[in-house]
Amino acid sequence: MMSDVNNTSAQTESLIRPIAASALAGFAFVGDSVVALDRYSGSLISIEPATGATTVLNPYPQQRLSGARGLAYSGGLVWISQERTVYQSSLTKKGRLGPLEPLLSLPEPVEGVAVDGDRIYLTCRYSSRILIFDRALGKQVGEFYAPGVGEENLYVHNHSLYGPALWVCDSLEQTVYCLDLQTGDLRFNLLTPFEQPSGLAFLGDELYVAYAGDERYIRESPNDEDPFQVAVRDQTFIHSLSFKHFVEERYTLSGGYRVELTYLEEIDPLEPVTLEDLTWKIALPDNTHRQKVCQVEPVGMPFTEEVHGTQRMAVFHFDRLEPGEVRLFGWRAVLEVRGIKYNLRFEDVEDAGELPAELREQYLVDDDDLAMDTESVRQAAVEAIGSETNLLRQMLGIRNYVYDHLSYRVTPYIDAPDSVLERGSGSCGEYVGVLLALARLNGIACRTVGRYKCPPHPDLRGVPLIPEYNHVWIEFYIPDFGWVPMESNPDDTGDSPYPRRFFMGLPWLHVEIGRGISFETISARDYSIGELAINHVRFRVLDEL
Repeated sequence: MMSDVNNTSAQTESLIRPIAASALAGFAFVGDSVVALDRYSGSLISIEPATGATTVLNPYPQQRLSGARGLAYSGGLVWISQERTVYQSSLTKKGRLGPLEPLLSLPEPVEGVAVDGDRIYLTCRYSSRILIFDRALGKQVGEFYAPGVGEENLYVHNHSLYGPALWVCDSLEQTVYCLDLQTGDLRFNLLTPFEQPSGLAFLGDELYVAYAGDERYIRESPNDEDPFQVAVRDQTFIHSLSFKHFVEERYTLSGGYRVELTYLEEIDPLEPVTLEDLTWKIALPDNTHRQKVCQVEPVGMPFTEEVHGTQRMAVFHFDRLEPGEVRLFGWRAVLEVRGIKYNLRFEDVEDAGELPAELREQYLVDDDDLAMDTESVRQAAVEAIGSETNLLRQMLGIRNYVYDHLSYRVTPYIDAPDSVLERGSGSCGEYVGVLLALARLNGIACRTVGRYKCPPHPDLRGVPLIPEYNHVWIEFYIPDFGWVPMESNPDDTGDSPYPRRFFMGLPWLHVEIGRGISFETISARDYSIGELAINHVRFRVLDEL
């Protein structure tokens, strides 16, 4: 029998991986177990947090809940949303699901469900609304605007720090929202460390988020000529998500890992060459709101440091490099990286001040082949913002315009924005070029940031993780506030409305190296870095923060 008392033993499990579950949706902590919906199989299951062992609570065919999306639990009662109906039930003394009683029927599909006393909160994706019903009256008494664009789930919690709140997770936005329970106003939002969050619940004041998606793996097929093949399987789990909201600074940190990043250059010229008095500079990771540099050390050979503003660079010097000479040199850094989401509203920037003169001179000019003087780029800058005067709305309009006109593809080199817009596709660096050009032509200071993303496998602790490509994104400046990040292309899902998860936000994966400066430079003007060396980049996830 499961009592209605939270058992603190579940608090020690930061990662719960249920056995034989395909796609968890809504879930709740009931006694010392987790009760959750597996929406593909239609099973209501009880999960033992320490082992992941599961028990089916609705074993009979007539009790199947195929397609059910939301679950709430309170006072011994269970509420389940399935298609257009919300059902009420209970858990029997034997731990089974009791008879389902239809409570509410709606004209559109229901996803998440949360209960607070006599109030029932429901999410309906197609209308972008959160509906509020009075359980006793059986009728709607209010509604909130749903904050995201994906499938959403709900939980009501009287958090000790944030008071009564409606918590919402959105699958496409990769985001958890904290809404005022009375007004629906957004208090703050935070990024989840994994994609496709599908449910959320609190255990005490600790937030847990469920995820449901796919993972790719190497499948062995001994009888095939090619015995190893890439296959896809379901992946679902529940993870404890730590976060901290900074009210005055207007941002929220969430999740995070301690990672090691090693960056090396291997001297390997395309043709024999003798180089004398060669200086090679490589930017070092920065300290930011979301990133802390714990340690940096040289690898292969020592370096000195230069500082450009707040940006540090490792400087390697070679008196002479002979033809065929091999050198490995670079740095290793240990970092704490977290997700960040800035919690600025459109109205917060209505009275933003003037852009400082030094930023106008540095970040409103064409300093990187941005084709800002071409007719096509200038026309795109006008069309992107229309008549909008609000800086945040302008920046969002520019982003959406670029997403409407480009699709992502890897390219061997970076073309100028006019060529990219004409082609209609581009790499992350080409997205960045177009974003910079359109923003700067509209008087918004922007700069490039990069340089690498840790492969998204934080469960592989201590295992070398090799990124296939480098990556760049942008920061734009809000007068009287400061620089905020925006991803280049990952939010371009191909269909509007586009998610805003990385508009003023970054996930923990990103390592910020060289903000507003070149990542790597050499003094040999007759050669490019690619003609002289091959780089080696390796991550290791050390532990979870």
